[in-house]
Amino acid sequence: MNWIPLSDEEYNQVWDRIGREFHFRPSISPRDWPTFFEKSPFITYDVSDFNEDDIDDLEKKCLSAFKASTNIDEFMYALDWQHESFLYNPHLETSRVAQTIRFYPDGEYYLFLKSDFSWGYLSHPWEKTICIFGEELIKNFEIYKPRLFSKIARRSR
Repeated sequence: MNWIPLSDEEYNQVWDRIGREFHFRPSISPRDWPTFFEKSPFITYDVSDFNEDDIDDLEKKCLSAFKASTNIDEFMYALDWQHESFLYNPHLETSRVAQTIRFYPDGEYYLFLKSDFSWGYLSHPWEKTICIFGEELIKNFEIYKPRLFSKIARRSR
């Protein structure tokens, strides 16, 4: 089974940890951005200029990068701020209709994190950015690079 809903307790624990470790402060105001403390190493991409083909490409490449970054039986966190969040295994089949949390930030903060928080994918809906952090995930996104990842907004030094 894929897309396993987090219990209320798990949901609160995960989001509390995100608040602590990433200093997550959601905001629509540019003066408050970035809303995440980006863990090094990281690359944050500006994804404001796109078309539907780019979104399809992003979906495919994210799935490939997440598969390359996880074991076949490993679940990761798939989080949607202030909405139901899940344990998600990218190796298990999911129909396009059943994709519960998308990879493009279309009005919501979507986060995909390894269960130990050693790497992750943080999307910001108003800044129109996606941050990839952690050496392993960055490496795999270099192999499976979405067309949308052509403009770097920020990166660790």
